[in-house]
Amino acid sequence: MINYFNFSTSIGWIAILYVVNILLIFAVIFTERKSPSATLAWVMVLAFIPIVGFVFYIVFNQNFSRSKINKLTEKEEVIVSKALKKQIERINDDDYKFARPETKIWKHLIKLNQVYGHSFYTENNNVELITDGVELQNKLLNDIKNAKKTVDVEYYIIKNDFVGMKLINLLTEKAKEGVEVRLLMDTLGSRSINDVVLSEYLKAGGKVGYFFKPKLKIIAPKFNYRNHRKIVIVDHEIGYTGGYNVAREYIGRKKRFGYWRDTHVRIKGNAVVDLYGRFALDWRFTTKEQLDVIPKDFAFDKEKGSMGIQIVSCGPESPSVEVKRAMMRMITYAEKKVWLQTPYFVPDPSIFESLKMAAQSGVDVRVMIPCKPDHIFVYWATYSYVGELLRSGGRVFIYDDGFLHAKTLVVDGEVGTVGSTNFDNRSFKLNFETNAFIYDREFAKKMEDTFQNDLINHGHELTYEAYLKRGVIIKFKEAFSRLLSDIL
Repeated sequence: MINYFNFSTSIGWIAILYVVNILLIFAVIFTERKSPSATLAWVMVLAFIPIVGFVFYIVFNQNFSRSKINKLTEKEEVIVSKALKKQIERINDDDYKFARPETKIWKHLIKLNQVYGHSFYTENNNVELITDGVELQNKLLNDIKNAKKTVDVEYYIIKNDFVGMKLINLLTEKAKEGVEVRLLMDTLGSRSINDVVLSEYLKAGGKVGYFFKPKLKIIAPKFNYRNHRKIVIVDHEIGYTGGYNVAREYIGRKKRFGYWRDTHVRIKGNAVVDLYGRFALDWRFTTKEQLDVIPKDFAFDKEKGSMGIQIVSCGPESPSVEVKRAMMRMITYAEKKVWLQTPYFVPDPSIFESLKMAAQSGVDVRVMIPCKPDHIFVYWATYSYVGELLRSGGRVFIYDDGFLHAKTLVVDGEVGTVGSTNFDNRSFKLNFETNAFIYDREFAKKMEDTFQNDLINHGHELTYEAYLKRGVIIKFKEAFSRLLSDIL
């Protein structure tokens, strides 16, 4: 016999949930200040999967208050603004003597990064390109092992596995030696690391910060607005940044991914100060410890190299999408080649049009993506976008020997960028990212050689003819995922 009371009660709760869902849809449409495409994507999720969509919205759609993020102090702002203005004027007046004459070709990009990215241009640098996880681990651990004064570490992901604990144990030993050690991790990405895991490190005097840590343990970390940066500074002399995190998969020790192909840079020179400044601001915001943004012991006059570098950061605290703007400038001013490697190719309309226009203008536009997904909807959205790029005359290559996680762009064999920024909206607008823009033909040639090696020895070309042969199910996956691209 049917229990009509329980049945009617269940119907009542479902009706209430649907009413809440409809009200939330109206809230998204009329009160959220999002792009029309992002609003439409959320409305679609809420309409087609009402209850589950509501949960997704609560978890993934937190608003962000820009006032929360610490910026430079008033005194620092005055000092930095004056120095940056002076450098801009010198470059504009041709009073700045570039170490490499060819760098003058990209004065417009340097100025864009100065104005929008508040990024100094430095030349007294030497940069090493690293494309193997084991090699990076060995170099990084060796540099930390030889540290005498300070080690500052900032990562999106550090896992509680043998790779992550190897780093943490070394940091603990350095803290015991009296080296000042700071460890900054994203709360979500490094969720397996906590004060219990770090007990010996903390006892040794090491300092730790958890980026965007929930005030209450029962509240889950925000999925948006993650600190996706990877920065290490040793003794204010050596800096690292790029795409590698710290876990076993990043050295190719996870079967699901196989070999992990990523890109990092090791920097010596004045650009290390800019990397440190980025770390110091993130540390200030997370721990409230007021670090100097310019280390007092940095030797600016010490000769280290002649490569031009700008360190550019972006994040939801700034509406300027600094890294995206710089990449767009590189693409729109390309005359010969635009070669991009990215694990996620989900661009917004403006930068995507820049790529398509470059291809239609006869520029050799090449995009390399992985052969396997680590985020399924992003993977199929990527295939939708590369299909459109193929129609515009671009070329697409698939990395077959493992997982491609590199985030690199090199243009005309003259300028390149390496960092944490993926070619998607999440990196451009929602996450905190850092990239090094490097003005040097020899370094750009190494980036091109790396791309060619991946292409010839580890990948294959996806032609437009092959793309058109995909099945109906794949077409459906692409279409559905692309509709969600603004919120992936």
